Amino acid sequence: MGDGEPRVPTAIAVTSADLALPPQDERTLPAAVLQDVDRRPLEHVLAELQSLVDQHGHVIVVCSLAVPASVERRLHTVRALLETDRIALFRPPLPPLGIAVLARQLRQLASCDLSPGVLASAGRLLTHYIHAGALLGSVARLDHVPVGLKAHARSWMPGSQFGVVAHPVPQLVRIGPEAALTGPEFGTWLLVAKGQHPTDWVTGSLAPSWHVQGLRETALPAESATWWGTGRLTEFCAYLPDLSVLYQLVTSVRRSTCHWCGIDVIGDRCVFCSATPPVYDDGAGGDGRDRALGHRRDPALGRRRERRALTG
Repeated sequence: MGDGEPRVPTAIAVTSADLALPPQDERTLPAAVLQDVDRRPLEHVLAELQSLVDQHGHVIVVCSLAVPASVERRLHTVRALLETDRIALFRPPLPPLGIAVLARQLRQLASCDLSPGVLASAGRLLTHYIHAGALLGSVARLDHVPVGLKAHARSWMPGSQFGVVAHPVPQLVRIGPEAALTGPEFGTWLLVAKGQHPTDWVTGSLAPSWHVQGLRETALPAESATWWGTGRLTEFCAYLPDLSVLYQLVTSVRRSTCHWCGIDVIGDRCVFCSATPPVYDDGAGGDGRDRALGHRRDPALGRRRERRALTG
């Protein structure tokens, strides 16, 4: 998986300890936990990020859309004060458990011979191979997935349960004998985080219907109740666990050089400096950006979403 010069791996940071999942394998690197960045003195957070940059060269911060706005503001402030393009702030459209899984996948890949720009870009690609959802006791306050009037009304009935997939394609069903959610078309493991709700349907019905190859349980992230709009939930996430598969996915995408900061990237936007490449006519009805998105298909993973994954 690459025999380059010895290097210090890029740091993968999360904004709370419950997003730092246990290692998936012996190569999974530990996460840097940026705890309470909006509540600690600014100079402490500055020193912490500067130390990570000094030690690792580059830092990728993966955080949930459910974090308070003050957390995002503080992270942008610190990045601006440090005047560096070596800190990437990545907020993918995933529920908190999906964020934790993605951060762990990046921690796995950080042990490989991937440059910081390619590793940061990989987060956008891998997001589209994560299937994240929850079993909810109510959808009355769910705003990340479309909720019809009938489902909204039924959510007030005692004992109602709903199966929801928020990513990659929104789905919502009321739990009953025929309830089913469409799952991934490739082999995955399932991570389950139990909140104030039984897990029977997830482990007894969903997991077999998705043909998962393994199942693990973990603690529910603190941000999950906010993201899903209720504390009566069990969150789940199907993901690719094997480092070799993750590495193959990332390295099968053509690399390019960011025209602004000069680092290697995949896709059409540099995650560190946010620059997008200029578009050039290639004389074949496409453009330079299309040419950079070439990807070899792997039938074992089913239908690909490369172009959407790299431009969404």
